Amino acid sequence: MPRRAYLPAFKALVQSEAAHRAVLLMGPRRVGKTILVSHAIHALLADGIAGRDILYVSLETPSLIGLSLDALVRRFERLFDRPANTRLYVFFDEIQYLKSWEVHLKSLVDTHRHCQFVATGSAAAALKHKSAESGAGRFTEFVLPPLTFFEFLRFVDKEDDLIREESTAEARRFVALDIAALNEAFVDYLNFGGYPEALFYEGIRKNPRRYIKSDIIDKVLLRDLPSLYGISDVQELNALFNTLAYNTAQELSIEDLSQSSGVSKPTLGKYLEYLEAAFLIKRLRRVDNNARQFKKAMTFKVYLTNPTMRAALFSSLTATDPAIGHLVETAVFSQWLHNDAHIDSLRYARWKKGEVDLVSLDPRQQPRFAVEVKWSDRPFDDWKEIRGIIEFAQTNKLARMPLVTTLSRSGIKAMNGVDVEFAPTSLHCYTVGRNTLDRSR
Repeated sequence: MPRRAYLPAFKALVQSEAAHRAVLLMGPRRVGKTILVSHAIHALLADGIAGRDILYVSLETPSLIGLSLDALVRRFERLFDRPANTRLYVFFDEIQYLKSWEVHLKSLVDTHRHCQFVATGSAAAALKHKSAESGAGRFTEFVLPPLTFFEFLRFVDKEDDLIREESTAEARRFVALDIAALNEAFVDYLNFGGYPEALFYEGIRKNPRRYIKSDIIDKVLLRDLPSLYGISDVQELNALFNTLAYNTAQELSIEDLSQSSGVSKPTLGKYLEYLEAAFLIKRLRRVDNNARQFKKAMTFKVYLTNPTMRAALFSSLTATDPAIGHLVETAVFSQWLHNDAHIDSLRYARWKKGEVDLVSLDPRQQPRFAVEVKWSDRPFDDWKEIRGIIEFAQTNKLARMPLVTTLSRSGIKAMNGVDVEFAPTSLHCYTVGRNTLDRSR
C-alpha cells in the first residue's frame, strides 16, 4: 500500500524521547491506521531498530482476550534476550477491545520507562473520551483523517500528470496542467476517494454503499457510540445522521432539527456531540458581517468530515448534479481538518444581505482570510454572484486577499473595487492539503 503523507510526522512522534508519553493514534474507521502502524514499523526496521525491540499486538486476536497489557509486555521480554534498558517499541492495535484500556496503558507508561507505547483504535469516540478522562499528561493524540485530495492524486498516480509546482524564493504555487482532467479526478475523490481501500478495489468503487455504509458508518452508529454512551434509540441517531449527511454544508438549527425529527433539543445536542466525537461530522459556528460571534448561537453549519460518506449513503454524483455544490464545499472544508493551526479558527459568516462560506479568525478574533466556494465560472465575470464576500472584504481588513473558488477559471480581478483571487476548487483543495502536510513534516 502507498504511504500516507502523515507517516513522517507519526514516525517522528513515535521515536520522540522529549516526553515519556504513549501515542494514541485515532481517527475514523478504515482510513489506514493499522497500515500506518505497519509502515512505521517498517521504517523503524529500516533505521536499524532490531526486530526484537519491536512488539506488535492486535488485541482483536481471540487467544489474547483476558490477558493484561502488562502481561503481554512481560511475556515478550521473557521470550527475547534483550540488553537492559534497551528501548522497546510496543504497538497495541485496536485497544478499545480491552476493558479499561486507558487505566492499563497509563500504568504501563508510568512503570515501563524504557518502552514507547503506541495504541490505535477504530472506536474513535471511545478513545477520545477515555483519553481526556484518564490519560491527561500520559497520552499524546495523533489523529489520522481521511485522504486529502493531494494524497488521493498520489495514491492513484496522477499528481505528476495533473499538477506542476511553480515556486520562487518568495512563494510557492501550484498550476493545473489539465483542469478538465483534474476536475474529473476531483469528482472521483468526492464519490469514493476518502478511503484508501476504495482506490484499489473496483468492487468497493462500484458499490460504496455496501462497503462504506455497512462497514464504517453503521458500525460507528450502531456499535461504537451506543456501547460508549449508552444510547438506547440507535435508529433515532441513525436517522439524524442521515439528515445531516444529506444536508452537509448547509445551515441548520437545533430548533428546526427538533421539529422535523421529533427529537428533544437536549437529546439532539448530545447526539451532535457524539457524532462529532466519532469524527463523522464537524460543526461550524456563525459570525456576522463584522466577524463578530453571536453570544447565543441559534444556527450552525454541519459538515461531513469525509464527502465520500454522502455518496455512499445516497448515490454518487456527477459533475453537473444539482447537489454537487454542497459536496464540493464539504470537500474544501475537509482539507482544513488536517490543519491543526487553522481548523479551530474557521467560521462561516451570515447576515441579512449576504454570507461567506469560510472565514478564519486570528487569535485576536479578527478575520484572517475568507473563502467563497463555487463550482462554477460565473463569478469570474459577474461580481454580483459573490457580493457577500466582496462586502465582507470591504467591511473587514483581511490579512489575505479574499478567495473565490471556481470550476476552471483563475487569476486576480478587481470586483466592485475589491481585488479578488480566483482559483479552481479542485486545485485549491490540492494546495491546502499539500501545504498542510508539507509543513507538518
